[in-house]
Amino acid sequence: MDNRPIGIFDSGVGGLTAALELTREAPQESFVYFGDTIRAPYGDRTPEDIRFLSRRNARFLRSRGVKALIVACNTSTANAMAELTADHADIPVVGTVAPTAAEAVRVSPGGRIGVIATGAVIRSGIYERTIRSLAPEAQIASVACPKLVPLIEAGHTAPEDPALLDALREYLAPLMEARIDTLVLGCTHYPLVREAALAVLGRPLPLVDSGGACVSTILAALAAHNDLADPAARRTERFYCSGRINEFTAVARGFLGHDIAPVTEEIDVAPF
Repeated sequence: MDNRPIGIFDSGVGGLTAALELTREAPQESFVYFGDTIRAPYGDRTPEDIRFLSRRNARFLRSRGVKALIVACNTSTANAMAELTADHADIPVVGTVAPTAAEAVRVSPGGRIGVIATGAVIRSGIYERTIRSLAPEAQIASVACPKLVPLIEAGHTAPEDPALLDALREYLAPLMEARIDTLVLGCTHYPLVREAALAVLGRPLPLVDSGGACVSTILAALAAHNDLADPAARRTERFYCSGRINEFTAVARGFLGHDIAPVTEEIDVAPF
């Protein structure tokens, strides 16, 4: 058994969906979270910039003594997984795309899968390639959603929020026209607007959450090496962000259900 924390990083608050799922699935597991809030969103950055920032985020978490890494950012997963797994070959490193694609294929009743994600993820084509490697006959419709992460980071997550609903109507319209039967939330921010998305879709259909999918995968990897925490261990959590700490803690409190300000620090990760 290994009681060291699991490291989680994202470009901002979205990876908190993975942190929440971790507390549900494995309440004994401690974690350290870093949100690069001052540089969010990553989706409009170049692949080279994304790789640089992602590798720096991972090095920072390693300095905190983590036993595994969850890359809770689809943009980082799409652009930097090869580098991250090579840099940290001594510990499990799990991204969002592979487990999310597998879950979408599993739950889709007719293989008509929609994907919403950042521009960088959609441009990479990683979801289409991964889904088709599992289900060659799948029909996939993808839409880049550049407005969503800034809206979510600014706290526009309420199901009745007018700006959020306008953006979702714009992005989901072509997917509804494509008659999708499953929707991949290809950014860990997006589960924060799940209710609004369902309202715009107007009908129930599976929404696959990338944060939850990667947590299940990291726990399985740790279990395979007997590196899960002792069931009797007392979980600890620590949060870091690179800027806008008050916004970060406010959004986190609304989502996680408790005040994280006492265990949150704003930090400059430039030296890492």
